[in-house]
Amino acid sequence: MPIKINDALPAKTILENENIFVMTENVALHQDVRPLNILILNLMPNKIATEVQILRMLGNTPLQVEIDLMQTRTYTSKNTSAEHLLNFYSYFEDIKHKKYDGMIITGAPIENLEFNEVDYWDELCEIMEWSLHNVQSTLHICWAAQAGLFYHFDINKYPLKDKLSGIYNHYITDPFHKLLRGFDDEFYAPHSRYTEVRKQDIKKHSQLEILSYSDLAGVYIVANKNGRQFFVTGHSEYDRDSLAGEYFRDTLKGLNEIIPYNYFKDDNPATIPQLKWRSHSSLLYSNWLNYFVYQTTPYNIEEIK
Repeated sequence: MPIKINDALPAKTILENENIFVMTENVALHQDVRPLNILILNLMPNKIATEVQILRMLGNTPLQVEIDLMQTRTYTSKNTSAEHLLNFYSYFEDIKHKKYDGMIITGAPIENLEFNEVDYWDELCEIMEWSLHNVQSTLHICWAAQAGLFYHFDINKYPLKDKLSGIYNHYITDPFHKLLRGFDDEFYAPHSRYTEVRKQDIKKHSQLEILSYSDLAGVYIVANKNGRQFFVTGHSEYDRDSLAGEYFRDTLKGLNEIIPYNYFKDDNPATIPQLKWRSHSSLLYSNWLNYFVYQTTPYNIEEIK
């Protein structure tokens, strides 16, 4: 089944060229089904690249998904054109009267700021509070995972000595959890961050469960046991070249970035990066959509509580 998107969204052509099943609004209007309504709060600077990455994951399932894109009112992206934001993005006040089957809050390259130093922190808190009553299940990615754990559970983030960047090996800690169905005992996932949350802090909360951990990258997936919230500290949605782009960008800025771990063959940045995480990423998103959105949300979306 397809993912339903705006007819003019630039991601449409890219995804169609990859044989991802997308459906335009004109076609979807003639189908007598209720698609899953997913809200994406996109906090990443390059919003178009992030749209493609997440829509690729959501489009790789047998479910029809309808997408709303949202930006913050209190901070406007400097890396995405105003025309694109005007055409495809809403503000919170435009959608807060609605209910959603699922919501994804992306990461943002602001880990070194304290939460209350972030321009849109108050607005994000309002959105996260709203999600408790208006969204069936919310997926928080990278910085948003840390922000969500802090807001909902008062779990702090801690600075790392060096940036954590690369492709890290993880293992699952609950092989029977539905989010992890089909996962190998060990799998790879990308990370790109300067801060971390710690296992001992999460274990103090009986309603939380650590589903996946890495000896090098630390906590990876945390679940609220009620299935309404998931916190993923990495970037499983990243493309093959995403970490390379960050590395070359920061190197040009003179930041003397460490070569991403386990990413370039023989640690040679001149080589094509190795793609080791695509199957895990597809499973993560399809399991979330299937088990915690599609199979739990009421057919009448207004009945979400």
